[in-house]
Amino acid sequence: MPEKLNPIRTRPRFKIFTDLETQTCAEKLKSQLKIENQIFQGNINKEVANIWVKTQHNEFWKPYLSLRIDKENHQTVIRGVFGPSAAVWTFFMFLYFIFSITFMVFITIWIVTKQIKSTDFPWAIHVAILSIILLLISFFATKIGQIKAKSEMEQLRDFAEKTIEDL
Repeated sequence: MPEKLNPIRTRPRFKIFTDLETQTCAEKLKSQLKIENQIFQGNINKEVANIWVKTQHNEFWKPYLSLRIDKENHQTVIRGVFGPSAAVWTFFMFLYFIFSITFMVFITIWIVTKQIKSTDFPWAIHVAILSIILLLISFFATKIGQIKAKSEMEQLRDFAEKTIEDL
């Protein structure tokens, strides 16, 4: 029997090996989802499963448990990831990238203009500071989202552990 999952905060990914066929694993996931139908919803096929907690309103921060069922070295491997939807993840990575690049470009412009004693871009430092502020706002927005989704994430974790024990 596989050991329990590591804490979500430190390891949101896990990998489980089993001797069951991929189709059997998918069927067991479907049956477990039917048992827990009052709490969870999901889409499951023989290779991929996405599971989330049912709520009355669809939150932007809704956490998902994404599972991928593959064959590896004559064994079935189930790879799981806890996290937000791919759209939310991509959006925040995009924000981090844009604000970081903006900061680096404009702080470089400001430093160079100071070194060559030019007055062409005095506003560059203001844009660099603004990009850092926006980067921090994005970071704190993700922390707020993690706090809001904590109880649902714990429910998904319990579902994953219960399902893994059955495999």
